[in-house]
Amino acid sequence: MRNSAEIVVIGAGIMGCAIAHALAERGQRDIVVLERDAIARGATADAAGGIRQQFSTATNIELARWSVRVWERYEERFAVDINFRQQGYLFLLDSPEEEATFRRNLALQQSMGVPSRWVTPDEIHELNPYVLLDGVVGGTFCPEDGWADTYNSTIGFARTARDLGVEIIEGAEVTGIGVANGRVTGVVTSEGTIATPRVVIASGPQTRLVGRLAGVDLPVDPYRRMSFITEPFDRLPETLPMTIEFSTGLYFHPESRGFLTGMGNREEPSSFNKTVDENWMITNVENLIRRAPAFEEASIMRGWAGFYEVTPDDNPLVGLVDEVEGLAVAAGFSGHGFMQGPAIGACMAELLLDGAASTVDITPFRPSRFREGQLNQEHNVI
Repeated sequence: MRNSAEIVVIGAGIMGCAIAHALAERGQRDIVVLERDAIARGATADAAGGIRQQFSTATNIELARWSVRVWERYEERFAVDINFRQQGYLFLLDSPEEEATFRRNLALQQSMGVPSRWVTPDEIHELNPYVLLDGVVGGTFCPEDGWADTYNSTIGFARTARDLGVEIIEGAEVTGIGVANGRVTGVVTSEGTIATPRVVIASGPQTRLVGRLAGVDLPVDPYRRMSFITEPFDRLPETLPMTIEFSTGLYFHPESRGFLTGMGNREEPSSFNKTVDENWMITNVENLIRRAPAFEEASIMRGWAGFYEVTPDDNPLVGLVDEVEGLAVAAGFSGHGFMQGPAIGACMAELLLDGAASTVDITPFRPSRFREGQLNQEHNVI
């Protein structure tokens, strides 16, 4: 392990690897990425892999649009098959209030070039004839949205970053961040100390804990989210879109000859609990069958738990941390980090090397906005 580096990135999930790759592509290769576990084995590995452009804030839409173009060309560029399936995101809405909100969001998306559209119950039936339309007033659909393999996507960034000279150290837990006279001086790890003037925290659900090592409070809290996958199941075709019942957060999409499903428990408090709650699995399955009765014939093969890294406005902290010179953060994506990884990597590289991001204006996501009372609420959170 190097004893010094120009930039140290903490976390080798999608964010840390995409940032390191983007920096190295720009020529900054004196970088060390520290990962306490293994590359892409934290929150990234547990994610459902969704990739969508249907958001309510302009910044998220821009980040998503830019990232989709990268995901579309990923295999050609990185020589890694990420199984990107652009089968669309179909949102089901069951209240007039949500219809009004989604129609406003839809107008913003369309004005920014996203090919999303309003769909009537009849059109929903054409897109997914297996869902019951009881109570559904309509929905939205974007054919460019889809999902991909989170592990291989992250490995592609990591491998290319290493080829460019980035050092990625697995099994290295960060135990301290040196700060002197208001600026970063280094990082202390279980494997040794690295002197550095710049540190990027990309630690997902661990971000608040890592921030405290530098004496700052980064408002990112972990919330358990469980996913379940069925055994191979041909009652429903593999061509269906990602289908989301927005009011409950229930979703399902084809995966590995079966279907992946999940539904967040919005009453559960923040914790680092990663066990699978069998009672919640039953709740998830009951709601799945209520909306798509064909799943009565399916069997759950396995389930796992991961984390949403949530902030007070469901939008990330992306940018420099004002309290400590040389400290930056890219975390707290509230369930939509994987899909935006390519754009965040580019923006953070621009911020660190040029002083400002130019790919997308990320200032609405600056960490200081909470202290300033300038929250930027994202509505379309699953």
